[in-house]
Amino acid sequence: LIIGVSKVLPPISMTPELVLMIFLPALLFEASWNLDIKALKRDWLCISILATVGVIVCMFAVAAILHFVGGMNVQTALLFGAMVSATDPVSVVALFRQMGIDKRLTMIIEGESLFNDGTAVVLYRLVLATILSGGQWSLPTVSINFFLVILGGAGLGALLGYIASRITSAFEDHLLEITLTMVTAYGAFLIAERIGVSPVIAVVAAGIVVGNYGSRTGMSATTRLAVNSFWEYAAFLVNSLLFLLIGLQVQVPLLLKHAQLIAFGVLAVNISRMLVVYGICPFVSTKRLPIPDHWRHLLAWGGLRGALVMAMALSLPLNFPEREAIINLTFGVVLFTLLVPGLKMGPLVKLLGMIPKEEKLQE
Repeated sequence: LIIGVSKVLPPISMTPELVLMIFLPALLFEASWNLDIKALKRDWLCISILATVGVIVCMFAVAAILHFVGGMNVQTALLFGAMVSATDPVSVVALFRQMGIDKRLTMIIEGESLFNDGTAVVLYRLVLATILSGGQWSLPTVSINFFLVILGGAGLGALLGYIASRITSAFEDHLLEITLTMVTAYGAFLIAERIGVSPVIAVVAAGIVVGNYGSRTGMSATTRLAVNSFWEYAAFLVNSLLFLLIGLQVQVPLLLKHAQLIAFGVLAVNISRMLVVYGICPFVSTKRLPIPDHWRHLLAWGGLRGALVMAMALSLPLNFPEREAIINLTFGVVLFTLLVPGLKMGPLVKLLGMIPKEEKLQE
């Protein structure tokens, strides 16, 4: 933000192609590569409902608030609702791991973020296509397309992950195997994009298969360590660049121009997040796998938005009505979630008394 406002660097454009084609596959693959399939199976119901039903509820809740309170037309409000329904709590997950917060809560937050990216992108594209074609909503058609795109991406990613895993077992060279995982990550994204299924879900599925099957059956311990180190650094580098780009894109005069709309957007996003978390968690919390109240508070407060939301906004057609307002509304909402909930997560964890005893002793 400081570099952008002070104009130290020449203007740098954050294009949707840069985020979606270059940065996103690396982030998705690294997270899914490290995803513990056993832990995912344990909380699959909670994660899957938050990442599907939760995204749909969030989209309609945001749209309703912006339409009835902010005066935005229904179609544009639905489009914005689809965009901002994707959470990106990368800083929250990193903080939780650093503070030693319960791994199950960390898994729920990270798993929801991984899968709701795919759901949000599919909804965004379906709503945008409907608006641009001037067509009427057809619930059966939209529902069928939605599930075909999601399931198609999962099937394609799992297949490519399995093929890569089999190839991995044919040789033992850490440089080649790092390259193979890169080809799998970006190949899954590009092929899915070409055939019209969800590229986000495809990369996640491929990463889960390679990370939980291929790395254990076809890689030695030394190779796994090398691949882990590579993807850990790649994710760190990409995240750092993304946060820098977000700060550089912010134009304070435009944010001030749309300040009232941004205030409505922030209100809508926070209320919708509370509706999703406090509305869904009671139905997926069981005696064996409870979701305590203090977890729900962190889930609600930790629904940050990030680069994917901005990339979807920037990818709007140049002749789209109210494009400037939507982009600045998106930037304002993302900036708020990063600076307010993002920076206040640590104090909230301490306030709720969730720091493990060992961590308290160290402090």
